[in-house]
Amino acid sequence: MIFSPNEIQETVNMFLRQKLDVRCITMGISLLDCADSDYKKANQKIYDKIMRKAGNLVRVGQDIEKELGVPIINKRVSVTPIALVAGASSEKSYVSYCKTLDKCARELGINFIGGFSALVQKGITPADRILIESIPEALATTDFVCSSVNVGSTKSGINMDAVKLMGETIAKTAEASKDCAVNGCSKLVVFCNAPEDNPFMAGAFHGPGEGDAVINVGVSGPGVILAAAREYKGRPINELAEGIKKMAFKITRLGQLVGSEAAHRLGVDFGILDLSLAPTPAVGDSVARILEEIGLEGAGAPGTTAALAMLTDMVKKGGVMASTNVGGLSGAFIPVSEDEGMINAVKQGSICLEKLEAMTTVCSVGLDMIAIPGDTPATTISGIMADEFAIGMVNAKTTAVRLIPAPGKKPGDWVEFGGLLGGCPVMNVSKFGCADFINRGGRIPAPIHSFRN
Repeated sequence: MIFSPNEIQETVNMFLRQKLDVRCITMGISLLDCADSDYKKANQKIYDKIMRKAGNLVRVGQDIEKELGVPIINKRVSVTPIALVAGASSEKSYVSYCKTLDKCARELGINFIGGFSALVQKGITPADRILIESIPEALATTDFVCSSVNVGSTKSGINMDAVKLMGETIAKTAEASKDCAVNGCSKLVVFCNAPEDNPFMAGAFHGPGEGDAVINVGVSGPGVILAAAREYKGRPINELAEGIKKMAFKITRLGQLVGSEAAHRLGVDFGILDLSLAPTPAVGDSVARILEEIGLEGAGAPGTTAALAMLTDMVKKGGVMASTNVGGLSGAFIPVSEDEGMINAVKQGSICLEKLEAMTTVCSVGLDMIAIPGDTPATTISGIMADEFAIGMVNAKTTAVRLIPAPGKKPGDWVEFGGLLGGCPVMNVSKFGCADFINRGGRIPAPIHSFRN
């Protein structure tokens, strides 16, 4: 017998009572061979290749769900950063490329497609600039496309010209999509140290160092980890940590099975398994509630960063034992609008933007799905990003920002995004400006420890 009756019952409880799922299977597809000086031919090549490679993605995902009884919440595609492909043409706008990606997503029946992206950590090419300038219109006129821009890395420092440009772009995107069902900024993320194999949106793209096509898997399971924390109530922290690690192993083993099977059936390589705890707006599926179960009165209370550090580390340690293909972001997501416990923490005042920034020093990603007042200056948005990217650069970790200026809204007002994106109160932003700093431009040099040749 492979599994004991207790193990089978435990797995059933994970699905039925603790909201365990495979958050996403994401097929990464290289579009490097689709570049063409004629943008119409390039778009046709892109459409043909995505449809050819990912034509069976949804069906295979659904078949695996039925056969294994494993919920797979999202089926997604990520592609080569479009700036690398579209740069071969002489087009002055890349909105047409974004619409081609959107058409593919709609016809495939997938949830999102990522890769309307640019990599500008050390400099901005003409193609990069065109893509960034296309983002507001592109995200306002499409439904399924996600965009990302990498503006810094530990190796190259922070491109402050790009940070300034992205602050302006976020403000323009919020305005361009203010009447859309989904604010375009919820589909736009800015990175430092962006990984090339991330299956999670909005930051997924298929890095130029990847193969022609791969399957990457993102697991989840905050509810399962919450249940494990409850079992160790009042016990020493090291015992709790061990319990979390064991549960993370079981979650990851499930993701490994799904990823291997999906890759085999689709005839592509299995890329990586992302171990990140990814919450949803559903009650009981919250990272913030795990922190409270550990012993905090509310997420953001003193001790939050230490508890989150332990949680993230144990998830990684447990997951690494269960898979040889760990990658992506792998840690704990703390998006405000997608975590009902985090939403409650904002409402009750136990957490603020500055505390969230401190928490990102020890967890995955960064300042994620945070609504800010619509009149926040673009330079202030850039300043918030620069702070977050400094954390990533100095600590050699991935950090990101997904801020959503809410036109006409002030701190405390509610903003609704819908679906897995949830909704949240608008958070307060410092009234003190940083325009002179941001307008300097240039580049923050890489830290001394980046020199490792």
